[in-house]
Amino acid sequence: MAKHAQQASASVRPRSQAGARPSRLLPAIAALLMFAGATIFLYPFAAQWINQYKQAKIVDAYSKIAADARPPEEQQLEEAKKYNSMLASGNLVDIAGHVPTIREQGKAPETYGIKPYEQQLAVDNTGLMARIKVPSADVDLPVYHGTSDETLLQGAGHLQGTALPVGGAGTRTVITGHRGLASATMFTYLDRVKKGDEFTIEVFGQVLAYRVFDIKIVDPQDTATIKAVPGKDLATLITCTPLGINTQRIVITGERIIPTPASDKAGQTSDLPHFPWWLVTWLGIALLLGFFYWLLTRRPAVKHYAPGPVRQLKTLARVHRPAS
Repeated sequence: MAKHAQQASASVRPRSQAGARPSRLLPAIAALLMFAGATIFLYPFAAQWINQYKQAKIVDAYSKIAADARPPEEQQLEEAKKYNSMLASGNLVDIAGHVPTIREQGKAPETYGIKPYEQQLAVDNTGLMARIKVPSADVDLPVYHGTSDETLLQGAGHLQGTALPVGGAGTRTVITGHRGLASATMFTYLDRVKKGDEFTIEVFGQVLAYRVFDIKIVDPQDTATIKAVPGKDLATLITCTPLGINTQRIVITGERIIPTPASDKAGQTSDLPHFPWWLVTWLGIALLLGFFYWLLTRRPAVKHYAPGPVRQLKTLARVHRPAS
């Protein structure tokens, strides 16, 4: 009987080993590493989408904030036009970081009873000035006073020393933005803009539409491309190029469309951000890795085979064989 028990144990042992659960550690580590890699790869897309979402909330609220601002819209626009008129005549010198010469000291805004630059088109105390939309470049951003690094991390910036964005013959307003940030889109796709494309600037209930007619790649010190042109109502968009190197500037200039197209209205809801395909991809990868992990670590099914007639006879013969 002991011999038969040993035989039975030997026949059972391979079956229990065949049905053992595979190790879970290595598949878990591999899945986690692949998921971490996918997360790192998709992070810039997620960060840019979230940043666009936050900026969309700001531009969507811009119209209401501007309507509640003090002084009221009409007064703000009139003061800005007066500022631009003095700037165009050369009687006003107001450039960020510029130290006035003795000749220029009498040309500060305060000399003419004009509000300083930071108080022009002041929607609130954050420096918010206007809203710019460039559909062909996926741009819908708040525009702030100045072009400091801190400002350009929030949105687009108006270049101090150029005309305020309220339009008018003989003016050129210049809007700048970062390109190629890992955490924000900003002006990254400005190189997609073609001649004939349109963009708009919304400021205190007024929408100014511009049609692109000139696109240049220039060196940073080339200021001729941002000078006002007599009789022309212009707006220029500037960002760095090549992407990641930033040794030159893309300069895109549009001329005012008068009257403003009926489709361009103040207070329109932003079309950005687009559908978050990055999130679908991330969740899809997570589900796929989870499925493969389950597939690699599940317990294999143990198959039991009923002994055939011949095998049954042999077993009976061994059991009833007389002891020698």
